[in-house]
Amino acid sequence: MKRKYAIFVLLSAFIFVLAEIPSSPLQNMILNRVMDDSLFADTLPHDTSISPHAKPAAAALKRDTSQMDSLELAIYKHNKAIDDSLALDSINRKKKNGIDSPVKFSAEDSLVYQAGAGMAHLYGSSHVTYQNMDLTSEKIYLCLDSSLVHATGARDTLGEMFGTPVFKMGSDSYESDTMAFNFKTKKGLIQQVYTQQEDGFLTSELSKRGANGELYLRHGRYTTCDEPHPDFYLALSRAKVRPGKDVVFGPAYLVVADVPLPLAIPYGFFPFTKSYSSGFIMPTYGDETSRGFYLRDGGYYFAISDKMDLKLLGEIYTKGSWGISAASNYRRRYKYSGSFFGSYQNTITGEKNMPDYAKQTSFKIQWSHRQDAKANPYSNLSASVNFATSSYERNNLTSMYNPQALTQSTRTSSVSYSTGFSSLGLSLSTTMNLSQNMRDSSIAMTLPDLNISVSRFYPFKRKHMVGKERWYEKIALSYTGRLSNSISTKEDKLMHSSLVKDWRNGMQHNIPVSANFTLFNYININPSFNFTDRTYTNKVKRSWDDAAQTELRDTTYGFYNVYNWNLSLSASTKLYGFYIPSRKLFGDKVQAVRHVLTPSVSFSYAPDFSASRYGYYDTYMKTDANGNVSMVEYSPYQGSLYGVPGKGKTGSLSFDLSNNVEMKIKSDADTTGFKKISLIDELGAAMSYNMATDIRPLSDLSVRMRLKLTKSYTFNMNAVFASYVYEADSVGATPRVSEHTTYWQQGKIGRFQGMSQNLSYTLDNNKISNLFKWLRGERVEKKQKRDDEEEDEDENEVETNLDRDLEKGKHGAKGQGNMAETDEDGYMKFSLPWSLSFGYGVTMREHTDVSKFNYNTMRYPYKFSQNLNVSGNVRLSEGWNISFSSGYDFENKKISMTTASLSRDLHCFNMSCSVVLAPYTSYNFSFRCNASTLTDALKYDKRSSYSNSVQWY
Repeated sequence: MKRKYAIFVLLSAFIFVLAEIPSSPLQNMILNRVMDDSLFADTLPHDTSISPHAKPAAAALKRDTSQMDSLELAIYKHNKAIDDSLALDSINRKKKNGIDSPVKFSAEDSLVYQAGAGMAHLYGSSHVTYQNMDLTSEKIYLCLDSSLVHATGARDTLGEMFGTPVFKMGSDSYESDTMAFNFKTKKGLIQQVYTQQEDGFLTSELSKRGANGELYLRHGRYTTCDEPHPDFYLALSRAKVRPGKDVVFGPAYLVVADVPLPLAIPYGFFPFTKSYSSGFIMPTYGDETSRGFYLRDGGYYFAISDKMDLKLLGEIYTKGSWGISAASNYRRRYKYSGSFFGSYQNTITGEKNMPDYAKQTSFKIQWSHRQDAKANPYSNLSASVNFATSSYERNNLTSMYNPQALTQSTRTSSVSYSTGFSSLGLSLSTTMNLSQNMRDSSIAMTLPDLNISVSRFYPFKRKHMVGKERWYEKIALSYTGRLSNSISTKEDKLMHSSLVKDWRNGMQHNIPVSANFTLFNYININPSFNFTDRTYTNKVKRSWDDAAQTELRDTTYGFYNVYNWNLSLSASTKLYGFYIPSRKLFGDKVQAVRHVLTPSVSFSYAPDFSASRYGYYDTYMKTDANGNVSMVEYSPYQGSLYGVPGKGKTGSLSFDLSNNVEMKIKSDADTTGFKKISLIDELGAAMSYNMATDIRPLSDLSVRMRLKLTKSYTFNMNAVFASYVYEADSVGATPRVSEHTTYWQQGKIGRFQGMSQNLSYTLDNNKISNLFKWLRGERVEKKQKRDDEEEDEDENEVETNLDRDLEKGKHGAKGQGNMAETDEDGYMKFSLPWSLSFGYGVTMREHTDVSKFNYNTMRYPYKFSQNLNVSGNVRLSEGWNISFSSGYDFENKKISMTTASLSRDLHCFNMSCSVVLAPYTSYNFSFRCNASTLTDALKYDKRSSYSNSVQWY
């Protein structure tokens, strides 16, 4: 009995000794301390929190039970039950500290952890991560119990700060000298904060961060300059920043180059949003002599949705003039896209009750719409509208320095819709066309212009082919129908015109029948028959009033049919000739020269539709004041929409001859080893003879030539040689074209009637450099196009009251920070990019002035019209750009419109100046901030107008 009692006492003492053994210090230094109590998830409920003093003991009791015997296992379970019950006791419970995610911290130099105080000291590139918050700094002090973190930088031997705190939370980033932050409340206190919000940068001496991410600044700065020492900034006394939304500030003033300027505002705000947002547009101010001081281009921008926006602008002058405009862009992906611009101006010049007082209204409408090809492959809607009253550009200040808008003489607009029925081969399209002459305010409009067409089909072709194709199965038939309604009038009379009396309307049907046969395997035979029918709604009967000595017109309304038809037959073939040059003279470089000769002959016939049985022509008797009687022939359908069939029978025989010459040479650059060079792309001539007439049956000789000089330039020239000579009854009499005598009968070439040719070329520094390399025998590398290079005009862009080229200069892109290139000696390469474009046009025509006619040679002298255009640009340095354009009119012996522009990128600002030197003088100067946030606020614009009487000395 005593032995059992002694064993029990010793065993109990051993168990109590084991229970009092402390846990290892290594278990207290946990680099990644997990706060979600996952260690005790097998014994404790999830909503229970354990006292920090109980956790080391529980961790020590977490042992491997597979290595225990029965006695050790019983003791382990007994102590574990006791510890679990103590941990669940209400005394040991505490409330959750609010940290429900792992807090991970690390340091490169050293880490000191105080287990009793729950403090961690991190040194050397320290890093702390909690949820979406990330903090890096040279020194970080972390208190896990109170959820506080304190970060600061360090100073090197020179006293410079390094390793300053960088705090990131989501997409927001803050740089500072010293930072204190609470993980639980997400509040912080920051000294010398530096953060970026969209295009702007914010700094302050002292900042406080709220729980929702807002930032309260004291003695802050706002700038769009990305330099550590900004070129300019807005000094803010107090400010509140809502990241991603806006910044609201109190009294502020502008500082440029560390110099405070007397430009202050009591309060303001800047929006920070990546999505579309509505807002005010700051106006520009200035003065004009005729209309007074003005505020213009100010208004409001409506961000309606991601697919559509609207910009409303207005302008007002002190002398009563005003104007409004609206611009909108819309786009639906894979459906359609477009833009709209409308402007209305009420211009008042002079003073009331004075002779120079004038009031004028003008407007402009532009609409561009394009349907995506993926939207509907069978139908399409497109629009390109550009309509403006003739006085709009003269009253628009922007046109003063936009020569293209001011000198535009014609405007065209069109709206079209087309659809097709592929199963029927039928297509339907309707168009509205408008042509406007800005010089005399005349308008030509067609509304609507309906077209119906049936694609070519073979009516006699068998559905199931058996054997060879028969000749009649090659006959093809198609149909085209057109319905139009048009008018030509002045712009002020368009809305007052009569649809019946003033508009011309009609319908036309065209049915061509054709076939294609091969004769003797080499000659192509193409017969065709064409039938055209027209339907008009009126005709005009004419007569002569002897008493009033004037022509009378009587219009009758109804449906009148006018038709005509013609036959034609053509034959053509190709002849090939090859020439292999002598190897002794040319070597093996030239392989062969090929000559392709394409002759063609065609015959066409049409009856005389001026015969009385058709009724297309009529006559009336005219008696003049002297009693002379004559018969006047006319057509009742003259001036109709689709014209009248021609007079006289036609039996014309036409000849055409075309030549093509190519050379095949060896080339290492081509994968095949050979390359074709076009020597003469085309050299052809055409002439016809009308067998159905006795008066001038021979046509003029037309000659054409096309040469491919380079890959990017093709030379084209057309010339016409008249067949019939000039005749005159006596010296001084009016010359006329002979009806029978030709130059060919006199053994001469036909009379050259003139030509027209335009040449253009662009020189730049790269071409000149490559030329010198080629002359020195160096290899010239071809320049590759950049990936981001895009084509010039957006089809959806419309003209606004802003000059696009000038705006690009105002908002110049920031220079790329590329390293300077050096030559072989180590010196920086000299680079001065420039380009110079020349355009020369010459027109040669007969000067058909009777006083200039030479009766000895029986010829008119030739008259030349020439024009020269020059444009270029020079990039003096990374930020300096100069461009100019001018020309010379040889006929008027005057310089044409001459413009010049200068732009300077000042890193944060952009300065631009545009001047017009001839034929009038005007200027526009602009100085504004590059950043889109401040471009409408920090700007200065000065421009001239017609009435400013600008003079250059």
